[in-house]
Amino acid sequence: MLLRVLAALPFVGILLGVPFVNRVEPLVLGMPFVLAWIVMWVVLSSIIMAIVYRLDPSNRQLAAETEEARS
Repeated sequence: MLLRVLAALPFVGILLGVPFVNRVEPLVLGMPFVLAWIVMWVVLSSIIMAIVYRLDPSNRQLAAETEEARS
């Protein structure tokens, strides 16, 4: 359940959050706020998906099987 919620966060942040932050001001690193919001979520999406990958039990099992095969 937690993995599905984590995987849904980028969707919610980018698609549902944009209408609420649709402003030009303030500028963030020289970008309008809405563009900075989208860039932030693109970066966070990569981080969140890496966390989901690490926490997914099937990936742990596959890693364990790979280690056994190498031994």
